[in-house]
Amino acid sequence: MAEEIQEDVLEVETAVNGQEASEAEASAPPTIEEQLAAAQAEAEDYKDRWLRSQAEFANARKRMEKQRLETYTNATASVIGKLLPIVDDFERAMENLPEEIKDNNWLEGIQLVQRKLVSTLDNFNVTAIEAIGEPFDPNLHEAITQEPSDEFESGAVCRVLQTGYKIGDRVIRPSLVVVAA
Repeated sequence: MAEEIQEDVLEVETAVNGQEASEAEASAPPTIEEQLAAAQAEAEDYKDRWLRSQAEFANARKRMEKQRLETYTNATASVIGKLLPIVDDFERAMENLPEEIKDNNWLEGIQLVQRKLVSTLDNFNVTAIEAIGEPFDPNLHEAITQEPSDEFESGAVCRVLQTGYKIGDRVIRPSLVVVAA
């Protein structure tokens, strides 16, 4: 029995000494190499986070600029769309002038107003959609009817009832057209 007690005491001493050794290792300060490796890993992590935030910021700036341009284009198209009926009215009035007022100075003033309006549209890069003789394109034209034509081939625009306009590639108003049958 004394031997058993002695063995138990030895086991307890070994366990306590082993535990003290691992506690000493755990509380020992890390070596310079370990500290350097930890600092480099931390620096790499911070650099990666910084690069990601820079990329996110650049993407947000691009999105905001694109959104701003889109808003400007939408607002411009809306205002131009409201001015187009006035342009149409001027064109119809000039096409149907009575002969007795064609040389009137007053008419020159009205024509000047029309030219200023057209010039303003030009400043906003508004262009008329060319339609006569062109193949019918539902993105640019709105067909009202078809009619037989000897001058134009089938599917081509033979008459424009109302001129269409666009800003760049964006259609503000499609042309109202008659298509050759």
